[in-house]
Amino acid sequence: MTDPTPLAQRDLVPLLFGHAAFQQLNAFCELGLAELLSERPGLTGAQVAEALRVPPRSADVLLLGATALRLTVKDGDRYRNARLVTEWIDDGLWANLRDIVEFQARIAYAPAAEYVDSLRKGENLGLRHFAGDTRDLYSRLTGTPGLEELFYRGMNSWSRVSNPVLVRGVDYSGVRRILDVGGGGALNAIELASAHPHLRITVLDRPSALDVAAENIGHAGLSDRVDTFAADIFEDDYPAGYDCHLFAHQLVIWSPEQNKRLLGKSLRALDPGGRTLVFNAFTDDDGGGPLYTALDGVYFTTLPFESSTIYPWSAYEGWLRELGYASQRRVTLETWTPHGVVEGHKSASAG
Repeated sequence: MTDPTPLAQRDLVPLLFGHAAFQQLNAFCELGLAELLSERPGLTGAQVAEALRVPPRSADVLLLGATALRLTVKDGDRYRNARLVTEWIDDGLWANLRDIVEFQARIAYAPAAEYVDSLRKGENLGLRHFAGDTRDLYSRLTGTPGLEELFYRGMNSWSRVSNPVLVRGVDYSGVRRILDVGGGGALNAIELASAHPHLRITVLDRPSALDVAAENIGHAGLSDRVDTFAADIFEDDYPAGYDCHLFAHQLVIWSPEQNKRLLGKSLRALDPGGRTLVFNAFTDDDGGGPLYTALDGVYFTTLPFESSTIYPWSAYEGWLRELGYASQRRVTLETWTPHGVVEGHKSASAG
């Protein structure tokens, strides 16, 4: 039996130098090369060095890396942004990518060196890189000024990049009220309310997260349709009167037992005929990929909680069946990230 996509010797280059590829991307973002070439396309290497205030040799190394990684295009001795970079700048998404890269550089990168030990011991040992003695990343981030703000900024940017499937792929025509469980800064609630004017949405989370949510909701001008509810997602009852519950990027954090507890609470609190939406990245059911989730597994193994995992689609569907949801449905879009939605439907006759 032959491999469907056999490993070739040239494939070893990105494996051996993946850390360096990220550093090239990080420098491209942090030094502002994309913005420079957006404002002044066609600069020479010497002009880039002068504009970025770096030595000529540094500009040459940076431009070689950016061009080899296809972030920039070289025409003769002049440089311009790749088409995708230009499109993301024009669409306003480049700022989100910069947030994600900074998140990786300042939060995820150094702890990734603990991956082997984390696998051996089954513990999230990347926490060694953050002050504190708690066993989760979220509480430890508060010990380093600026990191908690960066974390939530990075998470919001990931949501904006990945949430087209949530906003456009799901049919909300029969939905009235959504409870966004653990909705944090309310980014998904704001995106949903903006795209679907008939929806009313409540963000449920701990009080400290809701301070940010309320500010974001106010800035978006959506206080008449998006509100907040302070509660612990595990310990407190969910308010009644909602025909849709949303778990966005929540169920990759917890263990299967904890996920079933949350989904069970949702089923009990939902209006009859309502549905629960699970929105996050998924691994393939055959365990072969995709590459995105395979690589993101390093972060989930070394940092958030000891049990954090990107689960396959079938795991969620199995939990929903076990808990008594009437049916399940997968929602996907053709996007570069493996994000999707699993819908669990409550029977219309259920109490």
